[in-house]
Amino acid sequence: MDNTGTHSVVFQMSSLADVPAAASVLIAEAGQETIILFEGPMGAGKTTLIKEICLQLGVQENVSSPTFALVNEYEAAAGKLIYHFDFYRINEEREALGIGATEYFESGRLCLIEWPSMIPHLLPEHYLLVKLQPALDGEVRTMTLNKV
Repeated sequence: MDNTGTHSVVFQMSSLADVPAAASVLIAEAGQETIILFEGPMGAGKTTLIKEICLQLGVQENVSSPTFALVNEYEAAAGKLIYHFDFYRINEEREALGIGATEYFESGRLCLIEWPSMIPHLLPEHYLLVKLQPALDGEVRTMTLNKV
């Protein structure tokens, strides 16, 4: 996974109240990009941010991490589909291939991918990389966006 983006945006969140603004920034920066990768340590806020993105895109159903299913499908506004992946628990990329991950990625639909570092050889050439990092004091989280 290439972490050298050509364009970076940094956004700081000091509380959960900042998550909607962070999601808005992310949606705006993503533009037409359909592959969005979310990296960060456990508890950094990846799923929380994805829930807010889905909310802002018109998803009415419950959004939860697909930790065991590997992928959840949500319907957004105007019937657009969103795929939410969580590859934390896979042992090898073959498991992601088994659910058709590359077909999802090539579908042209929005793919929100947690723990993409678990499937480095399956990732498309272009994507938006979202790095979430809690501060050492635990009070401020930093979201860094890089278009790759």
